[in-house]
Parts: sequence; structure tokens; C-alpha cells
Amino acid sequence: MDNFQSDQYKVSGKLSLEERNTFEDFNKSDKALKKNLEKVREELGAFQDVLYAHAKYGVLVCLQGMDTAGKDSLIREIFKDFNARGVVVHSFKVPTDLERQHDYLWRHYIALPAKGKFAVFNRTHYENVLVTRVHPEYILSENIPGIHKVEDITPKFWEKRFEQINNFERHIAENGTLIFKFYLHLSKEEQRQRLLRRLRLRAKHWKFSPGDLKERLLWDSYQECYQEAIEKTSKSHAPWYVIPADNKKTARLIVASILLQELKKYKDIKEPELDDKIKANLEVYTKQLESE
Repeated sequence: MDNFQSDQYKVSGKLSLEERNTFEDFNKSDKALKKNLEKVREELGAFQDVLYAHAKYGVLVCLQGMDTAGKDSLIREIFKDFNARGVVVHSFKVPTDLERQHDYLWRHYIALPAKGKFAVFNRTHYENVLVTRVHPEYILSENIPGIHKVEDITPKFWEKRFEQINNFERHIAENGTLIFKFYLHLSKEEQRQRLLRRLRLRAKHWKFSPGDLKERLLWDSYQECYQEAIEKTSKSHAPWYVIPADNKKTARLIVASILLQELKKYKDIKEPELDDKIKANLEVYTKQLESE
């Protein structure tokens, strides 16, 4: 898009989600937004080929948002032009028994992208300072030394978790993982409409859970926790971007455009040069094949 600047969505310093827009359409029709996205994702697909050949960086895309924010469809639409082997999507649900036998970051460590690949976290390690903060009783299942009851979970506990997450991201960034964190900023009214759509359309019934309505009652608590988590963990090496999500087509275009614009800044990511000996004999190899 002309004049697009990813920095306008980046979080630096204090954050007020209430003051951030939840709707954007760039004064474009749905058809125009779709066409723009097709162009951007084609360029992203081409970049991924080069990233794979270069094999020194992995790209981690983290997606967070309230229920119905559009994470699944965003993943489907943005990565359509990728080589299927070049991107892996991980959807983190309630921790399994095996995962609970390790620290809370373990299952995220083992899902990190290999060099040359993209990994998408559909819900992320931030669930451990979001859902667990709204429902602190969930922490008890982690069997953490010194934590025996909810009252043991003090403000210092959460500050320590923010520090641990920042250290985790700093470590992987210093070892070649490019990190992008997107919060899909949905309005409460738009969520209501999307939940109603799930109830009214038979084909969408499978997406609905009564638990969605229970979590909706905690909307304000979630907004407070998101705001603090984003503010305390948006760093230059692992920035957060707040994406207006009431219009799904625009949200997809913004996320794709940020990825493309920021990844293009890595000028060292390029196709490797052929070995001098091979390069000198390209004509010989060509003639050998043509003569068969």
C-alpha cells in the first residue's frame, strides 16, 4: 500500500487500548482490500523462498486477541502463497499432562521455527500472563514451588513472568529468530455480532461454546491484562503491533504489510551465491542436459 508505515501500529512506551482504533478500511472497497492483500502475500511468499535458501533466520509470528478476533482466517489468508513446508502453525490449547510436567515456556521453545522457516503461534506464551491472570487458579496446576494457593500468587509473581518472557524473547532473537507480535484489537460490540453469527448460522455452530459467553463477562479484566502485558513486553527486538480487527479484510492486509515492510529491512537475507567451481561450469552442465 502507498504510504503504509508499520510504526503507526507499533507499541512504544505507554499504551491505552481504549484510545486505539478497532476499525479501519483505508476508504477501500472489500474488492480493493482483497487485491492489495493478494499482492502483498505474493511478495511474502517469494521472500520466504529466499529466507529458506539463506537459512540463517527463522520468523516467529505471534497472534493474540479475544475470542472471534479473526486469528484463524487471518492465518489462512496471509500465508496462502507460502510453500507448505515453509510455514508451521501451532495452536496452543489447554496444556497437556506432558506439558504441565515442564515449565510454562517449554512447549513454546520446542515449537520455535527452524532457520529458514516461519512459525505462527495462534495464541501464544502470553496466555500465561493473560488467561492465567484473569483465572489465577489455573496457575495451581503448574505445580510451582512455593505456590500452594491463589493467595500465594502476588503481583511480584506476574512481574517475574514478564521478566521471564522478555528474557525468552531476547534469547531467541539474539540467536536468529525474528519476532512479530500482533494483538487483534476487537471491539466488544463486534465480538457480540460475531458470536451471534455463530449461533444463527448452522455452519458456524461448531465454533460456539457457552464458555465464550462466560469469558465475555470478563471483557474489562482481559483488556486490562492485555494492556499491561503488551506495554511491558514490547521491545525493539520483539515489538507488539495493535491491529484494528473489526474489519477482517483490513486486519489481514495490515498484518501482511507489516511483515513484508519489516522483513525487507534485513538486507542480508538473500539467496546464497553458488560455489565458484559450480558457477564456472554452468554452461557445461547445461550442455550435458541438453544433449541427453
